[in-house]
Amino acid sequence: MIKNRYLYSFIQTDLKEKMVFLGGPRQVGKTTLAQFLGEQEYQKYAYLNWDHKQDRKNILEGEFPGDVGLIIFDEIHKYKKWKNYIKGEFDVYKNRFHILVTGSARLDLYRKGGDSLMGRYHYYRLHPFSSAEVLSLQSNIVVFKEIVFPKLNQSVSGVFKDLLEFGGFPEPFLKKDQQTLRRFHNERVDRLIKEDIRDIEQVRDLSALQILVEILPSKVGSLLSLNALRGDLEVAHKTIKTWVDILERFYYHFRIYPYAFKTIKSLRKEPKMYLWDWSQIVDRGARLENIVASHLLKMVHFLYDTQGHRTELYFLRDIEGREVDFLVTVNKKPWLAVEVKSGQEEISKSLVYFTNKLKIPFAYQLVSETGIDYWKKSIRVMSVDKFLSGLI
Repeated sequence: MIKNRYLYSFIQTDLKEKMVFLGGPRQVGKTTLAQFLGEQEYQKYAYLNWDHKQDRKNILEGEFPGDVGLIIFDEIHKYKKWKNYIKGEFDVYKNRFHILVTGSARLDLYRKGGDSLMGRYHYYRLHPFSSAEVLSLQSNIVVFKEIVFPKLNQSVSGVFKDLLEFGGFPEPFLKKDQQTLRRFHNERVDRLIKEDIRDIEQVRDLSALQILVEILPSKVGSLLSLNALRGDLEVAHKTIKTWVDILERFYYHFRIYPYAFKTIKSLRKEPKMYLWDWSQIVDRGARLENIVASHLLKMVHFLYDTQGHRTELYFLRDIEGREVDFLVTVNKKPWLAVEVKSGQEEISKSLVYFTNKLKIPFAYQLVSETGIDYWKKSIRVMSVDKFLSGLI
């Protein structure tokens, strides 16, 4: 088991100054990382899970071991008054022990109402395994600089194939077994809806929400129309919007939006949608696009959470129908563009057009075939496996 995850050293450092909130999808490894950090960095630590009856009682009564250096609160966001509770504990005990909060929902979005936690915590989002993390490659990514890619070898290609097939969640990836993968998909969705979402959100029709979860994988990579989903499920537009927002807050999917710039005339504002667990996607082309989206989002979140760079992930589309899969920006300024192709095709005209139009410093066209890396028309054509190994 890979316990020393890519965020380990950053969380370790930040805990000395503030609380750390660690969000991410269910079963992505948050608890394992938190407990491993407690074992390695502290003589003694306490782990309190809100879902556990005795732990919940200890939390509400404020009963903590007197000699611990770290307290880990897991899933405490399910407690209605958790924000004020955590703020109070930190203000009273910050010189006695450190506080690490983990949860399967967007912890930064559950700060509405009550006293603000601002200035008291750092927030991280833990992503599934990626090529660079599995290979233990230390990527030194500098914004607006070209990414340095390692030499392609069998290890890089092998890890990419395993990630594409089994996804990046620890259990199915490490076991590499189709039966385990199928059971993981079923159990993760059931627990997401029947436990996590039910405990926090006011959703009356959980069965319809589960149908939406089953529909979404077929929508990956295309424009996400809420009206079309509303028609499929025969519910009100407000309802489908709420459900999609909830699933995003609980790290089932993420959306990226078209890049808005004065020289681009965009026809539609709909986002594109991708899953945190790309192994659920049946169509191979959509799965390939999703794994690239997930790796890019991991890099974007890493640069924002650890270094404070205002990095964002978009796609490009204009009124003429030209489209490029991904654009990474820093402070809204284009840094790199990425187009994903299943085979070695001609250079994308849209990629060339937008690269010149927006003066994008670096542009990549990714192909599924391994062993590819060359330049053409200022575009770097590269194998997906090599490209992803250069990220986080």
